[in-house]
Amino acid sequence: EKNYPLILSSVLEDEGFETLTANSGQAALEILKSSDVDLVLTDMKMPVMNGIQLLEKIKDKDPDLPVIMMTAHGTVEKAVEAMQKGAYNYVLKPFDNERLILFVNKANAMYRVIKENRRLRHDIESRYSFENIIGKSKKMQDVFEMIQKVAPVTANVLIEGKSGTGKELVAKAIHFNSPRHDKPFIAVSCSALAENLLESELFGHEKGAFTGAASMHKGRFEVADSGTLFLDEIGELSQNLQVKLLRVLQDKIVERVGGSRPISVNIRLIVATNKTLKEEVRQGRFREDLFYRINVIHISLPPLRERQEDIRLLVDHFIEKYTNERKSAPPITGVEQEVDRLLIEYSWPGNVRELENVIERAMILCTGNTISTNDLPKDFKETINDTKFLDGIPEGAKLDETIALIEKKM
Repeated sequence: EKNYPLILSSVLEDEGFETLTANSGQAALEILKSSDVDLVLTDMKMPVMNGIQLLEKIKDKDPDLPVIMMTAHGTVEKAVEAMQKGAYNYVLKPFDNERLILFVNKANAMYRVIKENRRLRHDIESRYSFENIIGKSKKMQDVFEMIQKVAPVTANVLIEGKSGTGKELVAKAIHFNSPRHDKPFIAVSCSALAENLLESELFGHEKGAFTGAASMHKGRFEVADSGTLFLDEIGELSQNLQVKLLRVLQDKIVERVGGSRPISVNIRLIVATNKTLKEEVRQGRFREDLFYRINVIHISLPPLRERQEDIRLLVDHFIEKYTNERKSAPPITGVEQEVDRLLIEYSWPGNVRELENVIERAMILCTGNTISTNDLPKDFKETINDTKFLDGIPEGAKLDETIALIEKKM
């Protein structure tokens, strides 16, 4: 019995595994505290702490860590009990090397997938935590504060902002900081599909509901059940789909196209638009009752031109992001002073998305350690030159006033 740890280590190391041995359950727990372990092999009968007691303590620490029990014929019942308490499997002593290696490989592969999924989820949650939305301006600090307040609740959220301001990023930050963070986040663009296709995408369809419906299709509401559904460009919904969406929000059920069976759904709805929905309601293009259903919480994202103090932070962020992707290229540490001035003064009609595009393209052209004006995309520099005529012209100025100011500049 005393030689089993050494024998096991030898067998497993011959197969390429690294092993750590412990002469008691308590010693094994100490190893788990200080080492990254992918699998535990433990005897059933041990002094002080038996195999089942050790299993229970391991599962308290990491419910997914696979544990294989080693037992003699006379204690198979205990091994079965151990499996009911979460053991991966058991092997009989004296063990068959091939069978043991088979169990170890399967358990190890399973746990590696679990750890990779954990890592990916952690990366996603870190990426979309509100702390990682870039901005120190007062307007963005107000957005951060609102995200913190609304994330824990289930109320519907309306996000308004121009294209490129980061509406989907905010929606993801709300979801991944909410109690639903481990459930689906499903995004749908209401402007990307024709009405009949969007209806099927949102609500699903039954087999034979229309030409080409060869099989049943679950809609996004069903797929997002227990999680968050994000509808981008909600202002583009037709009147017919607005009625159907209102019914879902009121009754919390959907019916697939071509079907009549009500399907219960439990989703948090976050919607976004680059329009002013109140004005759409006034113009009769958006239902007032639906507006009040979705506008429980309102978040307004400022255009980049109204948060100039964030531009340098965003530039540094994008340089770091694309430097990590350009592993073979020399690192870029920043931008030259003239580039900094141009980026600050530009009006950024495409907002953060446009800024990111400019920095990414400039980094491709850059051969040194800092981005110069020569590295800026040609169309961007042409746009800057074209808009210089508009500098100093107040927003909302009448046409004749604008022409007079431009002629004066010339």
